[in-house]
Amino acid sequence: MIPKKTPLAASGALVAAVSVCLTGCGGSTGSGSAPTRSPVPARTTPTPPPAGPSGAAPSATHARPLAGKVVVVDPGHNPGNAKHTREINKQVGIGTGRKECDTTGTATNDGYSEAEFTLDVARRLRTLLEQQGATVRLTQDGHSPSYGPCIDERARIGNKAAADAVVSLHADGSGKGNRGFHVILPAKVKAGDADTAAIVGPSRRLGEHIAGAFEKATGSAPSNYIGNGTGLDVRGDLGGLNLSTVPKVFIECGNMRDAKDAALLKSPDWRQKAARGLADGILAHLSA
Repeated sequence: MIPKKTPLAASGALVAAVSVCLTGCGGSTGSGSAPTRSPVPARTTPTPPPAGPSGAAPSATHARPLAGKVVVVDPGHNPGNAKHTREINKQVGIGTGRKECDTTGTATNDGYSEAEFTLDVARRLRTLLEQQGATVRLTQDGHSPSYGPCIDERARIGNKAAADAVVSLHADGSGKGNRGFHVILPAKVKAGDADTAAIVGPSRRLGEHIAGAFEKATGSAPSNYIGNGTGLDVRGDLGGLNLSTVPKVFIECGNMRDAKDAALLKSPDWRQKAARGLADGILAHLSA
């Protein structure tokens, strides 16, 4: 959950040798008799792979469309944060001001934490993206680091990786009846160490691709309480966006404090759909 400021991605010889060996290397037809060789099969030409829509054979790029792309996945709220309250409460600069290093995040009414949720989806997303050839880095993997990292460091991880896309995963903690997902886009900010001018456009395109693919894959509707039904929200008070120099968005995948949304967020099947939607959105953006 990302609280608001205000309250509530061979030769013939070799063939012959192999053929003879397959019919009994070192064997003979009897004492004093020359071994009988089986006929060498005619050389055949390997069957080419199926042609693509244009008639050309598919390339490795088609099979792994994200080869050469770097995606940073940022699971919000390390599960270890609750044991390091002093460390996560320290203030860090976000360009427009200062904020806590991190928070513990929210949870469902029966205790399923946002940190558990985001880490599970992040790992699923990593697998899907790697299957498509992407290089994927997680900002934290539940045990390393033991807490955080702080929101400014999360941004630096994406920047240092020169990521083609960064997605920060969250779940909201709003009121009962507030349902659906929303994607948070960076506002145009220039203050202190923050300058988002170069990433506002590509981040919006990334967010739009993710919102469309996420809705299609999960069946969840865009938020009924943020984003005016578009599933998109723009904010200038988040350090993870303000300090990013590469295209980046946040996604609140649902509301943990609404029973219907919580049931989805707790479902492994739904979490796999969520990961698929995110992967599809990242692929669409990086292929555009």
